[in-house]
Amino acid sequence: MYAYPYTITISSEKGGVGKTTLATNLAIYLKAMREDLPVTIFSFDNHFTIDKMFELKKRSGDAADVHALLMGAKASEVVQTGQYGVGFIRSSSELGDIHERFKGPMTLTRMLAESGISGIVIIDTRPDLNILTQNALYAADRVLIPVKDLPSLENCKNIFALFDQRGIDKKSLALIPCLIDERIKFEGIFKDQKTLLRAIAVNLGYRCLDSYISKSPKVESLNTNPDGKIYPILTHARGTEVHGQFMEITRDILRSVDATKETRACLYHTWLLEKEAGKKESYLARLEGLTERCLICGAVLAEHSNDRSFYFETSDRSARGFLHGNCVSSMLCSTLYGIQENDPEFAAARTLVADKAARVVSLLLPRITPETCRLDYRQFSMTGEQLLQKNIQMQGFDAGEFNGVHDRLYLLLNEALAGFEGALRKESWLSVYPVDPNKPEAVLHEESYKNISRLQKQLAEEISAI
Repeated sequence: MYAYPYTITISSEKGGVGKTTLATNLAIYLKAMREDLPVTIFSFDNHFTIDKMFELKKRSGDAADVHALLMGAKASEVVQTGQYGVGFIRSSSELGDIHERFKGPMTLTRMLAESGISGIVIIDTRPDLNILTQNALYAADRVLIPVKDLPSLENCKNIFALFDQRGIDKKSLALIPCLIDERIKFEGIFKDQKTLLRAIAVNLGYRCLDSYISKSPKVESLNTNPDGKIYPILTHARGTEVHGQFMEITRDILRSVDATKETRACLYHTWLLEKEAGKKESYLARLEGLTERCLICGAVLAEHSNDRSFYFETSDRSARGFLHGNCVSSMLCSTLYGIQENDPEFAAARTLVADKAARVVSLLLPRITPETCRLDYRQFSMTGEQLLQKNIQMQGFDAGEFNGVHDRLYLLLNEALAGFEGALRKESWLSVYPVDPNKPEAVLHEESYKNISRLQKQLAEEISAI
């Protein structure tokens, strides 16, 4: 059973617009107006305002913080119950190394979907659009963008452009006029700051909340005072207009929460489960198509499952399966070097050949014409770089005769590439990939098999270019 949070992201590229004041006080109002609703807040900024407002005891040196969360720590290990019943995750000044982990825009969405956090999550972002901010924007069910003047309104276009680039519905985005000085009046139809900002926002195609937050000396004093503490509006500024404005914003948020049947975290997790189910079905389909025997020695793999060290696949995918490691290394010893089991140097040679074969992809391409019968054998690195090419004459192969040297090779080619009337399928070839003998089926898992498919395609291009 998963709990999926309703996520609110507070974002603006412009500093000084009241972003953190909005985030922290919104968390307190939400918890006050609905006590049974879990509310959790954290910040990607490094000013530690959230810690100062919510921590009940001084931070210890090893306290888990937002860095730990982003590195994969469980939510239960990092979320602490703070002042006013609000859950919070301590801030961190060391988020520089996180960006490599967050290359994808939906990484945070997945983390929240799998975090087990329920209720409402509020994310306070930095005044920029780095990858963490982008993740917070894409994870949000509601994005509140504080604007207080024309420069901050101008910066909004970058957030809206990000959503356009990703093809994400912008209905979650909403501007909220903040730090509005009620004393400023204009002549004409736009009589004050909030009316002017809303009119410009609508003209630009931005959605703007009916609510707004006034500039208030009383509220500003809650963040800067001789006590060195940060006080919430709910407890220390109830007589101000801002208190009523936060009540209105909170009611609006709660209406949205109640109307949301499936949050973005829930929808994303459902998509992940469906994707994983699809991967499992594809994996099972690949398993079902495997040959039952090692095509070199003929042993039933279910009965002789040890040493399944190689996976082979033909160019047309009509034959796929596992091969025993000893069978492949013995075949290569005789095929490449003419060394057979009764030769004194066979054991040492097979060890060397097995070591090399375990690090490369082998391509076996029969070249059969009325004039010649040979094998074009090549080795490639796991990235597709050709390392070796050797032409091997296959005496007696076209006549169906074994010659005592290439017997294992002939068995493999005939079993894997056999066509009508004893001939091989035209223009067919096979490749042999090293796998972990302890878990050979892992090569058929989605990510591993993508590499196989990529290499198969590259090999086909190499051959067609000849």
